[in-house]
Amino acid sequence: MKANKKCIWIAFIAVLAFCSNLRADPPLPGAIFTTDSTCTEVNQNIFDNKEDVYVDGGPAHPGAAGLPDGSYCVQVTDPSGATVLGKSDPGAVTVVDGEFVQCYQLTSILKTGSSGFTVPGYDDTPNPGGEYKVWVSTDCDFINNSTKTDNFQVNNTNPTPTPTPSATPTATPSPTPCPKGEVCVTTFYDANVNGIQDNGEQEITGWEFRVFGHNNLHLWKETPRCAYVLAGDYAVIERHPNELNWIHNTATEVEFDVDTGYTENVTFGNVCVGAGGGFTLAYWSNRNGQQLETRNDFAALTALNLVTGQGTAQDFTGTLTQSKTLLNQFLLGANTTNMANMLSAELATMKLNVLHGFVNGSALVYAPGLSTCGTVTGLNSLGFISINDLMTAANQSLLDHPLTQAGSPDRACQETLKNALNDANNNKSFVQSSPCPFSFGD
Repeated sequence: MKANKKCIWIAFIAVLAFCSNLRADPPLPGAIFTTDSTCTEVNQNIFDNKEDVYVDGGPAHPGAAGLPDGSYCVQVTDPSGATVLGKSDPGAVTVVDGEFVQCYQLTSILKTGSSGFTVPGYDDTPNPGGEYKVWVSTDCDFINNSTKTDNFQVNNTNPTPTPTPSATPTATPSPTPCPKGEVCVTTFYDANVNGIQDNGEQEITGWEFRVFGHNNLHLWKETPRCAYVLAGDYAVIERHPNELNWIHNTATEVEFDVDTGYTENVTFGNVCVGAGGGFTLAYWSNRNGQQLETRNDFAALTALNLVTGQGTAQDFTGTLTQSKTLLNQFLLGANTTNMANMLSAELATMKLNVLHGFVNGSALVYAPGLSTCGTVTGLNSLGFISINDLMTAANQSLLDHPLTQAGSPDRACQETLKNALNDANNNKSFVQSSPCPFSFGD
């Protein structure tokens, strides 16, 4: 019996350990960046010599999160992280009040991998572009969620020549300055969803992106960010957040050539969608909705081109009580056998939302599927349309095609109209006036 209890206890401990491993630590807040000996630059990512590279950390821009206070380990690798070129002793870097207590020269705090981490400095990168990655972590195993990284480049296009015997000493040629330019990446909230940053549209801070150049990955954590890079071809790709209600309103990948002394500005536009005050057809068919319904509502609904399952006109005449009962039956009985009938129910629902001020008819919603309908008045090239224009398009389609059963060529368009209204009635697709929360995985 005791042996069985022991086995059960061991199994319980194993389960606890397994579950503990499932709970990943949240990503480390804050930022690190390479800089020069002045410790004032936050976009200095290219250097003439390894000795010129310093690392600093803390808020890279006003309002950004600081690093957790404590001691950190540092290492330098090739850009892929596969080869450790140098590593520090534990606690080489100290953070107080969210910032490094000083900026640290990498050659002073690291020891080379080729020496077994006994000789000061760090080895040359095997990368042909002279690229490195510096890692700063609360964990000396450099686990992702405990680590911040930054990439930098060292000019190795003019290595020191090997001395040759000569009667007359010759001077070592001076290294040619790095041919470098600058890349600045920003993100804005596209409140009017036109794909252009207009006056007054705010900048989004903390949006992650990646830069590819010289056949290697540079991972720069978040916007806004400027960095010096070697002259050459680059591609910047913005990431999509974990939250699925964000929409990219500009190209997500931009390719360009950086010339010496030139600054390339890359701007990404994004917008999020969500609630806009809508109530569903279930609401307008139950007591809560029925208490609000008026004769004017039923006159407005009768004026629409609503149709029954058989494709005949659906009117709401008679007494107020009769009209409420008829609307209840109409909304709950609608189905997609005749797609025009289901579209009618969603249109009636949205009309009531607007009539009672729950939804603003000028509000914009995301409905990219409407492109299947051809030209739709008010639908912009990015897939956004106002509620008023959406209702107008649906009402016209019902007038033109009151019976769209299986096989009807007009059925697909009516389904996209129905889906767009349904999403809005369920508060899924309204353009929000300000940025929603966002986060990024590894």
